Amino acid sequence: MQCMCCVEVYAQREERKRIMPASTTAAVTEPVKKDSVPEIIAASMVGTAIEFYDNYCYSIAAASYFGAIFFANVTNPALAQIMAFTTFAVSFLARPFGSMLFGHFGDKMGRKKTLVIALLTMGIATFLVGCLPGYEQVGGVSVVILCVCRACQGVGLAGEWSGAALVATENAPASKRALYGSFPNLGAPIGFFCAYGLNLLLTTHLGQEQMGAWGWRIPFLASVVLVIIGLYVRARMSETPVFQKASEEKRTSKHPLRDLLPYWKEVVLGTVAMGITYTLFYVLGTWSLSYGVKGLGFQQSEYLLLQMVSVVFFAIFIVVSCVYADKVGRKKVLLAVTAATLVFSFFTPFLLVHSAAHILVFLCIGFVLMGGLFGPCGAYLPELFPVHVRYSGAGLSYNLAAIFGGAFAPTIAQALVNSKFGVAGVGWYMAIMAALALLALFLIKEGKDKDYEL
Repeated sequence: MQCMCCVEVYAQREERKRIMPASTTAAVTEPVKKDSVPEIIAASMVGTAIEFYDNYCYSIAAASYFGAIFFANVTNPALAQIMAFTTFAVSFLARPFGSMLFGHFGDKMGRKKTLVIALLTMGIATFLVGCLPGYEQVGGVSVVILCVCRACQGVGLAGEWSGAALVATENAPASKRALYGSFPNLGAPIGFFCAYGLNLLLTTHLGQEQMGAWGWRIPFLASVVLVIIGLYVRARMSETPVFQKASEEKRTSKHPLRDLLPYWKEVVLGTVAMGITYTLFYVLGTWSLSYGVKGLGFQQSEYLLLQMVSVVFFAIFIVVSCVYADKVGRKKVLLAVTAATLVFSFFTPFLLVHSAAHILVFLCIGFVLMGGLFGPCGAYLPELFPVHVRYSGAGLSYNLAAIFGGAFAPTIAQALVNSKFGVAGVGWYMAIMAALALLALFLIKEGKDKDYEL
């Protein structure tokens, strides 16, 4: 009789399990684990800080040294500079491939594992740039190796931002998703400050001659320290609760890129809408350094100091714009700041003169606008896509925008200055990119809470 009672109790228990909703069962047996806010900040911010540190170390070297080191056979300095800026673009051209690669695994396997691999790929490539021989040692092979390392940098970078943005926003309460989305974007001014600060310190103590000979290598080699810290933080983080829940409910995708096809309009419009962000970024941070030193006659250390002051405004307005984006909506904030960037573009020629005050105004206003554009995109782009293709969709939009708006921004700006258009051409170039972004923002729908709530 006792056995029969046991059987009956077991049968009743199984019946209750059968009629219980799947989500309730999952909630009872496997509670969703969430990291603390400091852990979320560290995990999402550290990789983006390293990403922008790497990119800005390369942009400083390309603007200041690579023309002479890797294109020593080019007798025209202006042409050598344009060729150096072209190698800068290689990373961006590799990004769509990296975005599709890491997006596939990020949507299929999870955010955590993918971010660790992306960070490692990026770090190794950056370290190797600091070890490369120049043209005088191995000839044109040096340029080939440089471009391969730069392409590998781009592949790693492609998987970084979108994954970091998801770590932040998929851990965020709905009312603070844009604010949480600012965490990875705050890595940009931190990386900028570290890269420019270290280069300023080295330039001040070593001088331009020693920097051109060997000092430029130090920032690339020093990146290994940041990568080790980043890997430690990333190894300790948890998978995002949104992806955990989607995985338990079998809502992840086996073929994310194929499943992304119905969202091609969101990818295209997101790319164009964010293009001006990258254009502004690399006109301010990369091209203007070269033009300020070689075109306007500033000392390298002087211009680097001006840029470091202005980047503080970049960091502040990333947070300010995200606070407002949570209150009034991401699209409204992006429309307002993009329109302000369009107006700012027409004042660019009047500010790019040999005057520290004028340059500081140009850089500070530019980085205020840059913060206003870059901040909300951490929530805006991921919200355009449902969870099963979010890594792929947000990453592809972000990295195609890098090509569309940023890859050739320094090259185009330098070519316009060398042409009959002069500095005014740079202003018109920025205005056209801002106008295209405005059009895309008008056409695209406001992002929705697709599969965010637990």
